[in-house]
Amino acid sequence: MPDYIYLLENRLSQVQQNALRTVRDLAREAQMTVFLTGGAVRDLTCGNPVRDLEVVVHGNALDLKSKIAGSGGKLWGEDAASRTLYLCFPGNVRLDLASARRTEYPKPGKPVYHWASIQEDLRVRDFTVNAMAISLNEGSYGLLMDPANGVADIEARLLRLVSNYGFLDNPALLIRATRLKARLGFELEERTQTRYENARGDEVIEHLSEHERSRELEQIGHEEEPLKVLHALEAEGWMHHLFPPWTAAKADVDKLTALHDLSIELQVQGVHPDVSAPQMQLLTAKLAPKDLAELKKKLLRPGFVEEWNHLDAHAAEFAKVLLAKENAAPSATYTLFTTYAAEAVLWLGFTSKQAAVREKYENFLKVWPQARQKVPYALMAELRITPELPGYADLVKTIFLQLIDGGLTINEEIRALLEPHSPPAPPPPVTIKRTRAKKGADAKSKARLDDDEDEDSDDIGGEDEDEEDDDLDSLDLGGDDLDLSIGLDDVRTPLPVAEGEEDDVFARDSVGEDDLDTDLDDAADDDSGDDSDDDEPPRGGKGAGKKASSRKVTARSESRKDGSTAIGAGLKALALKLDLTEPSDPADLDEADPVIDLEEDEPIRRAGREPVKAAASHKPKAIPAKTPSQPVAPAAMAKPMVKVAAKPAKVPPPAKAKPVPAKAAAHSKAPAKTATHAKAPSHAKAAAPAKPKAKPAKSAKKR
Repeated sequence: MPDYIYLLENRLSQVQQNALRTVRDLAREAQMTVFLTGGAVRDLTCGNPVRDLEVVVHGNALDLKSKIAGSGGKLWGEDAASRTLYLCFPGNVRLDLASARRTEYPKPGKPVYHWASIQEDLRVRDFTVNAMAISLNEGSYGLLMDPANGVADIEARLLRLVSNYGFLDNPALLIRATRLKARLGFELEERTQTRYENARGDEVIEHLSEHERSRELEQIGHEEEPLKVLHALEAEGWMHHLFPPWTAAKADVDKLTALHDLSIELQVQGVHPDVSAPQMQLLTAKLAPKDLAELKKKLLRPGFVEEWNHLDAHAAEFAKVLLAKENAAPSATYTLFTTYAAEAVLWLGFTSKQAAVREKYENFLKVWPQARQKVPYALMAELRITPELPGYADLVKTIFLQLIDGGLTINEEIRALLEPHSPPAPPPPVTIKRTRAKKGADAKSKARLDDDEDEDSDDIGGEDEDEEDDDLDSLDLGGDDLDLSIGLDDVRTPLPVAEGEEDDVFARDSVGEDDLDTDLDDAADDDSGDDSDDDEPPRGGKGAGKKASSRKVTARSESRKDGSTAIGAGLKALALKLDLTEPSDPADLDEADPVIDLEEDEPIRRAGREPVKAAASHKPKAIPAKTPSQPVAPAAMAKPMVKVAAKPAKVPPPAKAKPVPAKAAAHSKAPAKTATHAKAPSHAKAAAPAKPKAKPAKSAKKR
C-alpha cells in the first residue's frame, strides 16, 4: 500500500492529481466508495506515462454529473447503458467515471450489465493487466486489489485473457490486444495467442459493436505513437472493420514528427500539452473531407471532436494575446507561455508563420532558459534558502524573471532580494553528556590502588635508598671517597634479615678477613645448589647488582641470622679459635677487639685463591660515627658492611657496594673497622667498579 501511495503522489501529474482528488471528494460526499482502475493502474505499475484515468464507484456514476460540472470538469460524453461519464478536467485531463458492474454477453458484442462490487467488476475485465484497482477511500487509500494476478503478467510482459471466452464475447478485445502489443511491447500469453488465432479465423470481428468501434477509433489518436499503432492495426486487418478509408497513407508523417519534437521542447520548459487532437489532425491530413466528417461522427467523445475542430481558433486567440503590448516584456511573455492552454501553445508554435511569433517562441525555447544558469543557487544555500523551504520554487521563478528582464546585475541587488527570505540560523546543537559514574568510580579506585602500590614500592626500596643517599651525602669524608669494593669479581649477595635484628659487628670486626671470607665462601658454595624460596638474585649477569639493591627486605650480615646455621657456627668457632671475646659493654670494643692492620703492599690471602694486592691509592681512613642525637634509620643500619668477592670462576658484573652501617644510637660509641681494597684480578677487568660513599662512623682507635 505505501508503494502505490507513493506512485499516486509522484507518478501522476499535478493536474491529474487535482482531477482525481475532485472526483474522490465528490464520491465521498455522495457516500460512494471510489477506486482507480484499468489502464491507469497498469501504467503506474509498469512505469509508463499515464494518459487516461478510469475511476469506478459503487453506485450510479450518473448521479455525479451535475456536481462534476460545478467543480470545473467538462462533460465530453455519456453512456447511459453502462452508467459511464466521459469527463475532461483542467489541464486537458481525460477521466472516465463508471459504475462497478458485472458484464454478461448473451450474444457476441451484446453486453448486459449487472451492478455489482469492485471485485466482481475486476473478474470480468478484458486482460489481467487491466483487472487491477487502487482504493481511493479513507482508511484504505493506496490499497491494491489484483484478483487476476495482473502484476505477475506485467513482470512477465504478457497479455492474458481474464475470461477464456473474452474474444468471443467481445470482439473489440482482438483490436485492443493488437493495440496494447504495439504500445507496451507485450506478447500474448500462449493460450491467449491460440484463442486470438481461433477468434480471428472464425470472423468474430463481424460482431463488433458500434460503441466499441467508436472507442477504438478514438483511442488511436490518444496513443503516444499513433502512427505505429495505425500500422499494426492495418497489418492485422482491423482497420477494415473500424473505418476502411482511414489508413497510414492518409497521415502526414513529416509534420507528425515535427509536432512530437516541438511537444518535447515545450515539456522541457514546463508546458505539457495533450497531443491527441493535433495528432488526429495530422493522422487524417490526407483524408477526404467527407470521410473526415464521417470519422468525427464515429468517435466516442463529442467533446474531444469539438476540441479537434477548434485547434486553429484557439491558436489564433493565443497569438493575439501573445503579441499584445502588455505582454511585450520578456517576463510577461514567459509567464503567458507557461499559464495559457498548452494545446493552443503547441498548435500555434507548430502552425504560425509570423516573424514576431516565431521570435518569441525562439526566446522561450532557447534564449531565456540560459538565464537559469545565473540563478544564485550558491548564495541561496549560504543564506539557508533550500528547496525544503515553502515558496522556494516561487522565489527561484521571481529571480529568473528579473534576470531575463535584465535586472539583478549587481550582487548587492541579489542579496537584497534574498535576505528577506533567509530563515534564521538554527540554534547550536545541544550536547547531552552521558553520566559515567560507575566507570569514573572504577577508574578512581584503580588509580588509588596504583598510588598505593607506588607508595609501597617507594617505602620498601626507594625511601630507604633515598634516606641512605641523603645520609651519605651529608657525610664529610675529608675530600677522599673510600672505595670499599674488594675487586671486580667480589660480588656477594647479602642475605635478608628480619627487621629488629642487628649485625654481628663483633664477629665481623673481630675475625680476620681471610678466615671470614674463606668460611663464607665455603658456606655459599654449599648453598649454591639448593633451590630456596629466598628469591635471591642470580649470581652474575647485568642485573645482579640492581636486583640485590632493590630487594624489599633489608640485607644484613650472615653472622647473626641464625646461630644454628653452618655459617653462624663457623663464625663463632673462628672467634673462639682466635680467642676473641665480646665485651658486655659496647664501649669497651676498643680494648677488647684486636686491630688487624694490613699494610698497603701486603696481599690478602684467601682459601684457594691467588693473593690480591691492595690498591695503594685507597688506604683506609678513620670514619667518625654518628652522634646519639642523629639516629640511624633501621633500614640504613641493615646494610652489609662489605661485599665479599665470589669465586674466580664466576665473574659477575660489578655491583655497587653498600656502605658500612653504624650501630644504633645506644651503641654509637662502638668503633667501626674499614675494609681494605684489593687489586682486582686481570681476568675481571670487564667494567670499572663503582665507588659508593661510605657511611660515617666513630673514629677508630688503633692499637
